[in-house]
Amino acid sequence: MPSIPHCLLSLALGFLGLLGIILLCATTRDMEQPPPHKYGIVIDAGSSRTTLYVYKWPAGKENDTGIVSEQITCNVRGPGISSYAANLSGAGKSLKDCLNKAVKAIPSDRHAETPLYLGATAGMRLLSQTDPKATKGVLDSIATTLRSYRFDYQGARILTGNEEGVLGWVTANYLQENFVKCGLFGRWINPVKNTVGAMDLGGASTQISFVPTDKEIEDPEKEVSLRLYGQDYKVYTHSYLCYGIDQVKKKVLAKITSGSGYVSEITNPCMPRGYSTNHTQEFIFGSWCTENERAQDYSPKQTITFRGSSDFETCYRIVSSIFSFSPCNYTSCSFNNVYQPEVTGDFLAFAAFYYTVDFLKVRLKRNITSPNELREASSFICKMSFSELKEKAPNVSETRLVNYCTASAYIHILTTDGYKFNNQTFKNIAFQKKVGGSTIGWALGYMLNLTNAIPAENPATWKVQMLGAWAVLIVICILVIAAGALLFALSYHSGKNDSVL
Repeated sequence: MPSIPHCLLSLALGFLGLLGIILLCATTRDMEQPPPHKYGIVIDAGSSRTTLYVYKWPAGKENDTGIVSEQITCNVRGPGISSYAANLSGAGKSLKDCLNKAVKAIPSDRHAETPLYLGATAGMRLLSQTDPKATKGVLDSIATTLRSYRFDYQGARILTGNEEGVLGWVTANYLQENFVKCGLFGRWINPVKNTVGAMDLGGASTQISFVPTDKEIEDPEKEVSLRLYGQDYKVYTHSYLCYGIDQVKKKVLAKITSGSGYVSEITNPCMPRGYSTNHTQEFIFGSWCTENERAQDYSPKQTITFRGSSDFETCYRIVSSIFSFSPCNYTSCSFNNVYQPEVTGDFLAFAAFYYTVDFLKVRLKRNITSPNELREASSFICKMSFSELKEKAPNVSETRLVNYCTASAYIHILTTDGYKFNNQTFKNIAFQKKVGGSTIGWALGYMLNLTNAIPAENPATWKVQMLGAWAVLIVICILVIAAGALLFALSYHSGKNDSVL
């Protein structure tokens, strides 16, 4: 029969073991429940449309940068904010529907600390060139609306081209998990991968950004240094104002119209046979990008009728004429005497790059894996009549449908003669809209950069609590081992005394 000391020791061991299990379970539960999330709102005010994004990330950050994910996306109704130059109050009002959705998506107790930021891109950069007063009025209207919400208003301003480009690069690499990824047991790790380049094509500008193999970037204005997730990066980036898809269309129309004496009807080789449309001279030459093409007898209200002829070769020559490929005052250039190092590595091409190439691949069933295949696809679509195009894509709007010829020819020239992709490097371009459910663009990159400036929420306290719990558990384990050793010693001596008797 066990002795009383043995019974008491067994009870003590059982108690200590149960306490250890309870503490271990509680500690494990604490590990699986990180601090509450924080939220941020970024409004991307592009030249042709505005989009609101709500992001969230853990309050405890990883290497000074939050693990940010896209929660909701809301497309603002109507055109880009630059179109409100004559209706300033309408700029702010246009954002309210999407802002109200953000109010519902974010917990109310987080509203006051949720940063709210609007960044305007090339559309507003163009407006600032022609009408600074209207530009200020649009931004003031937006600021008034944003301040009326309980969010932490951070400002509404126009991004520089380099900011837009490099933040798009940050987004592309973050979504590819080149900076950080989730490893074993939910820990975030830095995979130390090579980065991908980013190519963005909007309505008023286009950007290219990548980490070059060259040790030195010849033009310091095109170098941006970043630190994300404990790593340093030097990124080449450049934005080409007036080379977004909408402005390219106007530049092409200006080339076609120039020298015609502003006749009332002109053949447009980039439009399909059987289609015609009217444009005023103001629509064509009213942009800062085309005003230098105006003739002396410029008449803003005069209407010109353009009739399509489906002439690919002529269209291609006209689109090429909006570029200047010489001279180059650096060791290497893209176009318009802009320095660019040799493209290297993989690239993500998004926005209008994606929409145009996706149309060629899906609607026309064309492979796009080389420059030649892209040119052949462009030739194929440019030679089609309007009725043939409608048969291929009956659900696509006419305005968008008739511009695919210009867009595809432009993308071919831009990527090959402009950015200097060849048969080998072109294969490294992936034309994508999203990665893992998140949109590729500058907005997410901005939120990632912004989280560097937001302090983590009580991360030290959380870690101390965790360490304290584990310390107690270690002490209990030591006590259990010591008690076990004591029990063994008592049993040994008890057995020895029994044998003597």
